[in-house]
Amino acid sequence: MIPYTVWSEAGGVGKTTLVATLSRAHVNRGQKVLVIDMDPQDGGLTHHFGLDDDKGSADADNLVMHMIGRPRGDFDDLVRSSEGVDVIPSHNMLGTLDDLLSKAQELEEDTNPDPEYEFEKERQLRRVLVDAGVPSEYDVIMIDPPASEGQHLYNAVYATGNLLIPFEPSPKGERSIQGLRDVINGFEDELGDIDVGVIGTVPNKVSRTNINQKYLDALEDEALPIAPISIGERGSMLGEAWDNQVSIYELAENESYRDLRDYEQPTLEKFDELAEYITEQFAATEATA
Repeated sequence: MIPYTVWSEAGGVGKTTLVATLSRAHVNRGQKVLVIDMDPQDGGLTHHFGLDDDKGSADADNLVMHMIGRPRGDFDDLVRSSEGVDVIPSHNMLGTLDDLLSKAQELEEDTNPDPEYEFEKERQLRRVLVDAGVPSEYDVIMIDPPASEGQHLYNAVYATGNLLIPFEPSPKGERSIQGLRDVINGFEDELGDIDVGVIGTVPNKVSRTNINQKYLDALEDEALPIAPISIGERGSMLGEAWDNQVSIYELAENESYRDLRDYEQPTLEKFDELAEYITEQFAATEATA
């Protein structure tokens, strides 16, 4: 299984677009993919996949209910599909996840007869996934949490143990990368018994300018692994995919949308290369284990 969280401290660096497109690239490789949207904000990954019809329903079962031990149905019923990608959509209840986990912790520890029992808030997503048999069912698990630290991010990192980090070559992107090792060490201190791996940083929204190159050079100075591809600025293509709630692959394949322009085709190939690179990183790890 290939589990990873796509995360950056900086907002607006293309995190959600990366998840939506890269998940489809994994599917194109014949891999079975589960994407978990842990971001409570509107207009995110769940919207991109066109699966936000129950996002505001107070009666709908959702991932949070399972994480706090109050499921309203089977885990499998949470899973929706779009373009061959299985998705656990976001729900408005994610907005209060920190508070709900704290309340669940208090209740569980007060009512458990074992005085040594601890309800560990950051481990609840992993518990839900393991209990549902997800690790044996899927080849790839991707999680899209919000940029801010908190239980959304802690649960995502604990469940996957790996980060893929989009990087925008700009002052905002540079600030998100500087000190990243300290952030990762902070995760490991917070989560206790887990080593957090960085699969790679992915330069995104890259243009051929001197200022872009300056920040790409700064990324290399951080001594973090860098994916062997970079994603160019493709606002028109990505914007149309977003408006139609499809991936750029579907945009290219479906004749009801516009034809892909010649200079846009390499972007698809780069996402294919990125999915291959990620897969190879895990294959190499298994071979040396």
